[in-house]
Amino acid sequence: MKKLRRSARIADMTQYLLERPRLLLPLTLFSERYGSAKSSISEDLQIIKDVFVMEGVGDLETVPGAAGGVKFLPDVHMAQVEEWMQELMQGLRTEQRMLPGGYLYLSDYLHQPQIVNKIGKIFGSLFAAQDVDCVMTVETKGIPLAYATAQVLNVPIVIARRDTKVMEGSVVSINYVSGSSKRIQTMSLSRRALPESSKVVIVDDFMKAGGTIRGMMDLLQEFKAEVVGACVFMESDTTTHRIVDEVYSLIRFNHDEQVQEPINLTLGNIFDKHSDKG
Repeated sequence: MKKLRRSARIADMTQYLLERPRLLLPLTLFSERYGSAKSSISEDLQIIKDVFVMEGVGDLETVPGAAGGVKFLPDVHMAQVEEWMQELMQGLRTEQRMLPGGYLYLSDYLHQPQIVNKIGKIFGSLFAAQDVDCVMTVETKGIPLAYATAQVLNVPIVIARRDTKVMEGSVVSINYVSGSSKRIQTMSLSRRALPESSKVVIVDDFMKAGGTIRGMMDLLQEFKAEVVGACVFMESDTTTHRIVDEVYSLIRFNHDEQVQEPINLTLGNIFDKHSDKG
């Protein structure tokens, strides 16, 4: 690449880092890419780091030594996230969204790329500094959120299916109890989809009692995988018998079907567990 002015170099370097989150990049890569001394590259990276931290984009982690380099770790300012979630909840508080069984219609929101990408960045930032090999969800509504989270973490996505497909090859299947309906359901995952002993983040759109997430956890045990964490966009706050713990949620949904009342949405437990880093 031809030699660039510093302003153009910083702009290109910023884009390069944003497209490769959590990937360790040696300084020699940038030095050769821009035909600049490592000392100049280090100064550029410090400028980028300062802006990333100030704007809540993330952080640059420097790894010293011959095998070292720089790594972009996505992050968010929780105060900004809270403000955005308040706006989002305002649009969700309409009676027309109520569905039978105590569910809320979310598909129109979770099919908007701008919303999904923001949620993915929030989820991904929780685990950006941890060792994660993949993101897992179950078909179908959680897929967009899982993809967005996987993009932030720069890892593959695996999808547990409700039924088996011929093109999946050999599969591992388990039966699990739906936490809300108490029905026995089946969940399957191709043996080729996930290497043994992988470290996995689970993502889903909605959680009542947690039966689906518990099913994914049990399925992952068959692969000797480790669950690093689990996230949902919305959790029901009316369920008394929760069968999973330590699941991050962005929104809590509290609704009593026996009482006619406005839809009660509050901030999820992610705001209880993580203070603003900015």
